[in-house]
Amino acid sequence: MAFNNKRIIGAGFFSAIAASLCCITPVLALISGASGIASTFSWLEPARPYFIGITVLLLGFAWYQKLKPRTNKEIECACENEEKPNFWQSKKFLAIVTVFAALMLAFPKYAHVFYPSSDNIEVLIVDTSDVRTVTFDVEGMTCEGCALHVENDVNKLPGIIKIDAGYQEGTAKVEFDHPKVSSGKIEETINATGYKVSGIK
Repeated sequence: MAFNNKRIIGAGFFSAIAASLCCITPVLALISGASGIASTFSWLEPARPYFIGITVLLLGFAWYQKLKPRTNKEIECACENEEKPNFWQSKKFLAIVTVFAALMLAFPKYAHVFYPSSDNIEVLIVDTSDVRTVTFDVEGMTCEGCALHVENDVNKLPGIIKIDAGYQEGTAKVEFDHPKVSSGKIEETINATGYKVSGIK
């Protein structure tokens, strides 16, 4: 075989991880409690379509190499007692890598399942004159997982009535009870996630 299938499969595996690393990191940060690492790989987001394309091409080529029929010349040259390929060169391993790659590429679509439901948030009774609404411009959010990470951390503060973070707009709109929490504390909490507040409206 002219091409090394193990290398092709390995490259496809790593490009699938790279394609979703910017979305996986916020979830890992949530699970580990290390909020500051959430935006570490957000710089990879612009290259995500290229990583997806590379993954599909590499794994598609690996499957082509595995499934293409052998020529008469290859059959004639083959030894009578062909050795069974080891696990790392088998179709089973390629299938496992393909399923894993598909899960990684689709990760942004189901990242929300790793975050606590907002249905369990305590209901606050506040004086309407104490309610403030502030919109924070937030840099570094690249997917739904990033926005959910910001929402999750801000919701832990006392006095938060509602937060709506949007990665496409790059904003976090927060409604809060002013005597219980300040906009400065909310900004500090957002910055602690690794994303940065660049402006307040």
